[in-house]
Amino acid sequence: MIPNQWYVILESCEIKKNQVKGFTRFGEKIVAWRDSRGCLGVFRDKCPHRGIQLSCGKVKEDYLQCPFHGFEYDTTGRCTLIPANGKASQVPDYIRANSYPVKEAHGFVYAWYTPQPLNGKIPDGGFPEVPWFDDLDDSLISSSFTDLWKAHYSRGIENQLDVVHVPFIHHSTIGRGIGPVVNGPYTRQGENSISFWPFNEEDRGQLPLKPDQVPEPPKKSVYITFIFPNLWQNHIMDSMRIIVAFVPIDDEHTLFYLRTYQKMIKLPLLRNLYFEFSKIFNRIVLKQDRTVVETHQPQATSLKMDEHLISGDHPIILYRKMREQLKTVNRDS
Repeated sequence: MIPNQWYVILESCEIKKNQVKGFTRFGEKIVAWRDSRGCLGVFRDKCPHRGIQLSCGKVKEDYLQCPFHGFEYDTTGRCTLIPANGKASQVPDYIRANSYPVKEAHGFVYAWYTPQPLNGKIPDGGFPEVPWFDDLDDSLISSSFTDLWKAHYSRGIENQLDVVHVPFIHHSTIGRGIGPVVNGPYTRQGENSISFWPFNEEDRGQLPLKPDQVPEPPKKSVYITFIFPNLWQNHIMDSMRIIVAFVPIDDEHTLFYLRTYQKMIKLPLLRNLYFEFSKIFNRIVLKQDRTVVETHQPQATSLKMDEHLISGDHPIILYRKMREQLKTVNRDS
């Protein structure tokens, strides 16, 4: 995991008002809940009193109540009531749930991941903006689904940066008619992002162009962008995109949140039919990937490991270098 980053962990619609939900992220049990005003709290799923899972509790008068002894917490994790001590007693500041800073944007819940809980504190310099795609606006309508992989989240990400596998794994779907020879791909590196343009062709005995030999692609061409730490977009055209959030559950499981965005079809009935067909097709494509990605050895990737990457793996190489750099910088900061 890259520390000190905003990670997508849920869709906002998964947590309703007065609802409590337990799940696993970052290899830890986590509880998310909303009060009656819709304010969201995300804690490590452990009551600081006796270690009971708070996800077994309930929302009472805008506070999360532990089911064991009735301790109550606000959305920041601060304990506001210890029933055994009475309402008139003052709650010690050190009794608080380990809370994650959270933000909601673009229909997602983002959690600020750090190995040591901040417990309501704001880091020096404040928090950066949550990651998102500048070219994705509100004119596009989306539909989403989830897909669980038995794989480390870094393998899921690298699979979506891999242009070499497409004509083989996806020969019956998105790889149909795509040649095996990988030119480039043409790649641009941002501060916290990678964008690349696939340019495969049939093998006619030619040598593939290296990444620095590929000419700049036309503006209307298909391209892919990954934003650290866990967001990916396939920019098929201005009116159609696919977004994936690779949500790390633990070292061996990743939950894919896949959204299809489009603005071509506006009639509700036709639009719903389009989205249903899109879900079926994308599930087929993901299943083709998942079948092989889950066999990776080892699962978690690193900059230096027992693999022999080739020129066509340039986006993966760049991802590993940037990921290692971010881990080092954020670990030391």
